[in-house]
Amino acid sequence: MEQANQSDDQSRRRRERVLCAVASIPTAAGREHAVIDWLEAWAQQRQDVELTRDALGNIVMQPVGACDASPIVFAAHLDHPAFVVEKRENADLVHAQFRGGVMTPYFKDARVVIHTSGGERPGAVVQTVADPDPHRACVLRADADVRFDAVAPGDIATWDLPAARIATNDAGDRLLDAPACDDLATVAAALCAYETLLETGTARQRNVQLLFTRAEEVGFVGAIGACKSGTIPPGARILALENSRSFADSPLGAGPIVRVGDRMSVFSPVLTASVAKVAQGLTEKADCAPGEAAREACEASKQRAFRFQRKLMAGGVCEASAYCAFGYEATCVCLPLENYHNMGDVDAVESRVKSGATAVAAPIAPERIHVEDYHNLVTLLIACGETLDSAPPLVDRLTKMYEDRKGVLM
Repeated sequence: MEQANQSDDQSRRRRERVLCAVASIPTAAGREHAVIDWLEAWAQQRQDVELTRDALGNIVMQPVGACDASPIVFAAHLDHPAFVVEKRENADLVHAQFRGGVMTPYFKDARVVIHTSGGERPGAVVQTVADPDPHRACVLRADADVRFDAVAPGDIATWDLPAARIATNDAGDRLLDAPACDDLATVAAALCAYETLLETGTARQRNVQLLFTRAEEVGFVGAIGACKSGTIPPGARILALENSRSFADSPLGAGPIVRVGDRMSVFSPVLTASVAKVAQGLTEKADCAPGEAAREACEASKQRAFRFQRKLMAGGVCEASAYCAFGYEATCVCLPLENYHNMGDVDAVESRVKSGATAVAAPIAPERIHVEDYHNLVTLLIACGETLDSAPPLVDRLTKMYEDRKGVLM
């Protein structure tokens, strides 16, 4: 038992290192190259996985020697709302597009960092911002004693935030604060789950694949292209992975969310039910044995007990809607997220903007997820890779219920 616990702890620490590393990588719609480089380096260290790119630059990973079965695909996007430099006006000013959805008040005097190809990281402030058309045109002003000589078109600028880190709050919850949880936290989860499925041979035996798409934040460009170009094989079952804005009924710490739909559509009901069935099978309740040591071990076990939620999450739209629209069987599993798109106090800011307030304090903040939600997502993905099957049709369940209970009418 002690060895098993040590192995579990080592696995958790390794997965958390991957999470922190990936969630710290600068990325933007159409400029996902740094994350792609990281993925390619990961794949090159393995002999059991093949990495390819499609015509749009989406990344596909599949096991070497996979069976001919229709694949199970874990899909996540590689971009996050950020600036892309268009031109350098002089040593003090650059023009940039902001690609992604962030409300206007958050740009006022916001601090950013430009990530140059040469490794320099000059700081700047947002001087002006325009309305989206389709992207926001921004002017970035260099900090005092900073020059933009090394800045070039195509460089990414991100909000000036610390690298990803895990900390424990006063309630004892371990939380990740990161520049970009959406969607890099689920990229990390997919990789960690895939590592296990590759090592056990399950990925090869059940043809489990990964799809990492580009430019989701500006309209599912990579996902739509993958559908239209045939990157995704016919018959594939797609689990789109997301980080979705948390609400009171979808809190951090209550587990990853089997998402039945979004603001645009309801996802494939049979596949959604199948994923929920796998999640329900992972749910366990621990009964504490007497004795202080046993109780402590039991409480620790309860803290790590598998939890999941099942919600509509109608606050936004995710790639599962695109996959369904193009005829694929698809659903979504997401991590509940605070500070969605780095918008701190987003509920209060959104309320004041809707009320017509002209002066709105809007702080940029790290995105935040619960670390146990992340670990539970990895667990769920491994279980889906191993056991995902079609759930019994609803009509069968209803018929059985009818046969069992129709006696009340006699």
